[in-house]
Amino acid sequence: MRRVTLSFDNGPTPGITEQVLDILARRGIHSSFFVIGQKLLDPKAAAAMQSAHRVGHWIGNHTLTHAVPFGDCRTAAFAADEIGKTEALIGALACPKKLFRPYGRQGTVGPHLFSRASVDYLNTHQYRTILWNAVPGDWRDQAGWVERCVEQVSAQHWSLIVLHDIDNAALPRLPELLNRLDALGVVFEQDFPPETVLTEVGQVVNLDPTYVVDSPVMPIVQTSNA
Repeated sequence: MRRVTLSFDNGPTPGITEQVLDILARRGIHSSFFVIGQKLLDPKAAAAMQSAHRVGHWIGNHTLTHAVPFGDCRTAAFAADEIGKTEALIGALACPKKLFRPYGRQGTVGPHLFSRASVDYLNTHQYRTILWNAVPGDWRDQAGWVERCVEQVSAQHWSLIVLHDIDNAALPRLPELLNRLDALGVVFEQDFPPETVLTEVGQVVNLDPTYVVDSPVMPIVQTSNA
């Protein structure tokens, strides 16, 4: 039996997030919303986050600006701003096990994801850092993302899917995806596949050192914002 965990990144987006919540509610599915801190300065976006929390979805931290990966700016001050300021905006709505997801730059993995300073911050502040193992590309390919997602789910035992509650992304075809997954007989989970949990309780648990640009086991390389 295949298991599926849904997660939504880059919101909340007024007018979009609420519709996603309605669709999930009709199916009885609980997910996680990894929010961009700057968006919470909009009262309507903050209200959407509160609605998600109220009905049992987990609220996670997806950086303050979602603009520069930690591998491209390695200072401790940058890590503290991007993570800490977002967590302050989430406030009491945070999941009891504080959740964080790095900015992946188009869903890719590699040494751009983390710096040593960001990993130190996450461990010092006891974050549960969550990656992904299914990125169907809902934000860039409306015609093909549902089929790609079904293929990714079919290929593994437990899929943690990254979707987006933003304009021109998951919402238009989300009911179709859920119908397709129901047809596969999947079980929806709220928790995460163990291999996607990178740090927890102040310790590294599954963080590949090649995801840390200045890891002691990797050469320090020049990076850019491209």
